[in-house]
Amino acid sequence: MTSEQALKTRAPQRRAAKPAPANDERFLGQLGERVRTARERTGLTRKDLATESGVSERYLAQLESGQGNISVLLLQKVATALDLPLAELFSAQDEQAAELSLIQQFLKRLPTQQLSKVRTQLVREFGGGPLERTKRIALIGLRGAGKSSLGARLAKQLGVPFIELDREVEREAGTSLSEIFLLYGQSGYRRYERRCLERVLRQHERCVMATGGSIVSEPGTYDLLLSACYTIWLKALPEEHMARVVAQGDTRPMAGNAEAMDDLRRILEGRAALYGQADTVVDTAGRTVEQSLKDLRKAIRA
Repeated sequence: MTSEQALKTRAPQRRAAKPAPANDERFLGQLGERVRTARERTGLTRKDLATESGVSERYLAQLESGQGNISVLLLQKVATALDLPLAELFSAQDEQAAELSLIQQFLKRLPTQQLSKVRTQLVREFGGGPLERTKRIALIGLRGAGKSSLGARLAKQLGVPFIELDREVEREAGTSLSEIFLLYGQSGYRRYERRCLERVLRQHERCVMATGGSIVSEPGTYDLLLSACYTIWLKALPEEHMARVVAQGDTRPMAGNAEAMDDLRRILEGRAALYGQADTVVDTAGRTVEQSLKDLRKAIRA
């Protein structure tokens, strides 16, 4: 055996590189597509993404084309720059899941005070249509607006049940509202209120409902009301609210409180924007019960 033959015998034999399996190529292609789609939807150029992530633009081009076998650490930098969880780049999302993820990212960047406006707009645009929601009429407004008296008469005319949400809360808790606030506080009342509203909506496809004056202050519960019911704000002047409560025999608002009217005005002003999210407004100021009832029927027909 010659020395050349011996060398060939001892030398390790190099194997020809095997082509990447088809499933690997498919995975890299899908990964690159997800990165490119996320980048374009966030409005970033490839150069912008390179700057934000610290990954070279050339490497990103290879990644997006499905040619780059990027390391997990570099991919984490890309995901962070895109404001995406790393797992989302690995998961095979359908179009709906991808859209939901992008919407969530957009909402996270909004100031807190704007989220309420977005929520209201979504309910208006994509909640139950007005005609569908008129099966349930919900009256909102401050105490003394006429929700109970008008609601009971309206329900009778429509031939549907009349429900006072606060009475449902008392039945659920087995005690009066004042005791509920004393025992459980505002948060306890809110839990009962939400639970009772959910039950009423499950049990009654059609009804007229009088809600508590402060239901608009609890975003989740109010959103549920807006999306499931045709809401009507019964509006009145502060003086009329006070006079009607006193006429019902409840003198507590005036007892030992010379500034009661000022407090009432501040409450009404503070909630006006929330009440204004109702589907329509019926102004009961200076109107009799019969006149306001006719206005209610017109509002529903319209």
